[in-house]
Amino acid sequence: MLYGISAAIASFLLAALLAGALRGPALRLGLLDRRRRRPVPLLGGAAVVLVTGLVAWAGDASGLVPLGTGVGRLLAAGAAVASLGLAADLWRLRRRWLCAGAALAAAWVMPYGETGAVGGALAALWVAAVATAFRGLDHGDGSAGTVAVVTAFGVAACAAAELMDGLAVLLSVLGAALTGFLLHNWHPARIALGACGSLFAGFLLASAAVFAAAGHGPGGGAGVLFALTATVSADAVLVLLSRRLAGRPLLRGAPDHLPHRLRRLGLTPRGAVAVLGAAASGAVLAGVLAHTGRADGALVPWVVAGVAALGVLGLLRVRVYGARRPGTPVYATVVGVPVGAGGAGGARAGTAAPAGAGEEAGKVPGVGAGAGGSGGVARGAVARSLRRANFPVRQGGPREEAQVSTSLRVRNG
Repeated sequence: MLYGISAAIASFLLAALLAGALRGPALRLGLLDRRRRRPVPLLGGAAVVLVTGLVAWAGDASGLVPLGTGVGRLLAAGAAVASLGLAADLWRLRRRWLCAGAALAAAWVMPYGETGAVGGALAALWVAAVATAFRGLDHGDGSAGTVAVVTAFGVAACAAAELMDGLAVLLSVLGAALTGFLLHNWHPARIALGACGSLFAGFLLASAAVFAAAGHGPGGGAGVLFALTATVSADAVLVLLSRRLAGRPLLRGAPDHLPHRLRRLGLTPRGAVAVLGAAASGAVLAGVLAHTGRADGALVPWVVAGVAALGVLGLLRVRVYGARRPGTPVYATVVGVPVGAGGAGGARAGTAAPAGAGEEAGKVPGVGAGAGGSGGVARGAVARSLRRANFPVRQGGPREEAQVSTSLRVRNG
């Protein structure tokens, strides 16, 4: 018990220090999340992985809290998944490869003696899905880290109830490391988990939940697993369903996750994270009570599923894609100036103007070359807009340009 508390405090401090120290190298290496409005370094997950592995290894090597063979393999598999995620941060690997790698790693560590071959295979697929869903939740500042911290301590309680001391300590260390990382990940985030940290956290949490619930039978165990990961599962279902209904590619990223929709409802970034944390706490608490027998294990999953379904259906009505109405023409826009909105030389829908400054107006697609009329006006407006975008200093008007073009006289004395 004393070592568990000491390990958690050490993990919290080390993760906070290491995450802050890795921010500079990530900026210099260009390891950034460019999908956000501002560049955010992606080595926060590496700090969580290193601290979790180091503290857990120290406890096992010193003999204070032996991890055991199964937990040691679980940590090694999690490190392999984290390496795959780091490769995705560096080279933008496709999601199918990440999901396949997580499924293979989960299949290697599943407790087939308790789950059976078929149950173990299904559990491995579920672990891969949860790990991928945690990666999707990392788009919002503090979202993935908050949900992971709540889930980590909930699964640790389930493991402690099963007298799995090594697994409980590992999850406590992970939760403390994520808490230290969150000091740098609150809005505005200074560093993010990236695929490395989000895949590692999701894989470790889902696999540990399978270990803890393996002896409770297929029905009760599946209900507990769903309750422990209800928030991230609801986010994945919401995203896939909304993209399917909108006719968008399922794997193309978009601001349509839970934190984005909560922001659309008027919540602040930190308020959205607080709502996610409260939802995750309620679901995880229900899962822990069902696992320990203090609540009806057959009723709790249905209650959690009903609440999650209501939340998904409600947030599904929040507009996040901004699709245009059918029949409305699409006009190219260059630095805030609509191009091709009619006139003698205006181009119609389907022409996209580059945003690069310094080009001549006649070379910009979407601006007609017709003489006179609104085409000339559009070309002049685009030229002035491009010139102002390239030179933020105030540009002279027509009268000032005429004065500059005249000959300059120097008065002596």
